[in-house]
Amino acid sequence: MAAELLDLYARRQLAHGYAFPPDTPWQRELESSFLYEDTPDQRRASDEVKRDMERARPMDRLLVGDVGYGKTEVAVRAAFKAVQAGKQVAVLVPTTILAEQHGRTFRERLADYPVRIEVLSRFRSTKEATPIVQRLTGGELDIVIGTHRLLSPDVTFKDLGLLIVDEEHRFGVRHKERLKALKLSVDVLTLTATPIPRTLHLSLAGLRDLTLLETAPKDRSPVLTFVEPWDDALLEEAMARELDRGGQVYFVHNRIETIETVAARVQTLAPRARLAVAHGQMRESDLEAVMGRFVRGEVDSLVSTMIVESGLDVPNANTMIVDRADRLGLAQLYQLRGRVGRSHRRAFCYLLVPDLVEPLAEERLQVLEHHTDLGSGYRIALRDLELRGAGNLLGGEQSGHVQAVGFDMYLRWLEETVRGLKTGDGGRGAGASRGAGEAWTPPDVTMDAPAHLPDEYVGDDDTKLELYRRLARAEQPGEIQAVRDELRDRFGPLPADAERLLLVAELRALGAQAGLETVLIKGDEARLTFRRDAAPRLAGLQVALEAVQFEADVRRAVPLSLRLRRLGGESIGPGLVRALTAVLRDHHRQ
Repeated sequence: MAAELLDLYARRQLAHGYAFPPDTPWQRELESSFLYEDTPDQRRASDEVKRDMERARPMDRLLVGDVGYGKTEVAVRAAFKAVQAGKQVAVLVPTTILAEQHGRTFRERLADYPVRIEVLSRFRSTKEATPIVQRLTGGELDIVIGTHRLLSPDVTFKDLGLLIVDEEHRFGVRHKERLKALKLSVDVLTLTATPIPRTLHLSLAGLRDLTLLETAPKDRSPVLTFVEPWDDALLEEAMARELDRGGQVYFVHNRIETIETVAARVQTLAPRARLAVAHGQMRESDLEAVMGRFVRGEVDSLVSTMIVESGLDVPNANTMIVDRADRLGLAQLYQLRGRVGRSHRRAFCYLLVPDLVEPLAEERLQVLEHHTDLGSGYRIALRDLELRGAGNLLGGEQSGHVQAVGFDMYLRWLEETVRGLKTGDGGRGAGASRGAGEAWTPPDVTMDAPAHLPDEYVGDDDTKLELYRRLARAEQPGEIQAVRDELRDRFGPLPADAERLLLVAELRALGAQAGLETVLIKGDEARLTFRRDAAPRLAGLQVALEAVQFEADVRRAVPLSLRLRRLGGESIGPGLVRALTAVLRDHHRQ
């Protein structure tokens, strides 16, 4: 999978896609017929997407915007532009309900134009789906909107020009990359309210283009969010208040085995509410009927699993209650909260948790409770990036700290594969050695102690991100010292976590000069591994180690691997990292 992914990203950088023609009068007519006034961000996003489509290089743009910020409208405009050029469009969505809803939206917006649109999902029987697939293959369909069904081997396109992926975090890497591989030169537009850490990381690193929709539509107010234990009186009051103003309530309980019991309890708390239950194990026709009744306002309270997480648009439902919210991820909770507050009415979200929850779950819930302002999805994703790590960039896991492949290594491989494709030798691959004169890359530095900028030290996400970027790019210890001085000047004395972050950055810069590939610091030990092509001077290294009171064992000769222990058995701390830094600095001077 790693080789395929790497090759695909490299080829996409070189591929010649289809350059779509400039806007037509029809395009301008469609855009001016939008019922709402475009926000400045929406206009900019539309222009950026269309400009990308008009280039010969395939588009790979990530559109990040809170729920209800107009991402679907940008997608409709892009799809219409593709159809006018005679190309087909595939819209991939995570749930059947969302597929049906997008189908309605696309049909309504494009009703005045000769565009053939179909929905392919499990609500369609085999008898209904077969002619749709045949028309798609024959080029008789312009836009197909579907779930994972679109990824089936029998679904082929005559001339696919644009792929739109909605709510990317719901698909596995294999799904998404398989779709991209369907047509290497296809333009890809990804829509998301909370990008997964890997996606966000790739965007921040400049591997994908990123557009943010941060301007709230008119008359929107933030969703009031409360983290509370289950309390019958509180729930009774919350539901009664919503029903009294003629609204509807979502009640999310994510366990099918006990959902009927919970639904009965909810009914006793709101006896006059017309209640319905929805979950993924229901028959398609029954589920569709329940959802349809809720959308039409014939159901007051919908007790459901996470099936309502993505894209369901019911402006009249403005109270959301989530049972056992501590078991759900940050992106899931954020998506759920996005189901309410889609009109001018004040919306409420109650996250129900037991009295004792594990620290990480508590931290996730606090993030949601604090970030209630409109447009906070991007900031929540940044916080998620900090809490979960950037993800194994080349593998299937969407989060978790990069163990097998560091980001620098990944970029080096990408560069080498692109260079290999350009010169025609098929890429030199992961194990390629470096030629003379090529820059050494910094080592991967791993610690078992926290190394980051705490929120209470640097509160602003944008400032924090800029500081992280500067540290990631720093090649000289002097650049890191400049960041240290600036931090002291702007925010006061450095806390231990921030000091460790700077020391890690220093190790990376000095390690690159000394020829290190990895530095692992665990407990009171450190393991240094040199690159195969590095030629460390052992005598000089021994002198430097003794000077800072280190004991060294050679674990492997080729490539050289050393285990270091601080004499006196000192535990891990800034002292050990500083000593390591001194070792590298002295060794470099030898």
